[in-house]
Amino acid sequence: MGHSQADKAASRERILKLASAQIRKQGLASLSVGKLMGKAGLTHGGFYGHFKSRSDLVARAVERALADGAGAARAAGAAPATGSARATGQHRPPGFAGFVRSYLSRAHRDAPETGCAIAALAGDVGRADPDARAVMAAAIEGMIAGVAGQLGTGDEDEAIAVVAAMIGGLTISRVFTDPKRSEAVLRAVREKLAPREAG
Repeated sequence: MGHSQADKAASRERILKLASAQIRKQGLASLSVGKLMGKAGLTHGGFYGHFKSRSDLVARAVERALADGAGAARAAGAAPATGSARATGQHRPPGFAGFVRSYLSRAHRDAPETGCAIAALAGDVGRADPDARAVMAAAIEGMIAGVAGQLGTGDEDEAIAVVAAMIGGLTISRVFTDPKRSEAVLRAVREKLAPREAG
């Protein structure tokens, strides 16, 4: 790769890193091309050397946010395993309970800019261009497949319900300004999905 191509790739990486963190923290509407390029130390005019349009930037930033969130979850041991541990009724595999507790934790709730991008951005992306929606839909399908594999029941509806409850619970917990109420939401969903075993 030539020097100018390496510089261009580094600049694109810087733009995507900044855009990804910003949209997870402040939403898609917060993304101003001019301000973003300034933060990246680049000119507004240089934007089109990296992206076709703002919509293209949004889709690529969502893609990056999803990848970063998944990577952070794997590093923290919070990503759903893809094994086939068999679960019956409310008896969930041990790894599943840990995943649920980590996902529906105070630490995850308080860090939307580094946590699950699905929970941080689903509402915004649901109103975005088809490209951004397709990127997130693929990530949600991957999460459903991961949960289904971990549960080992073969019941896709159960996996969909679990994923929807987790994302919804985390999202709703971020709305409350009362910390006790916010924690009550997280606790209620955790206990429904992965009740702690007695004794």
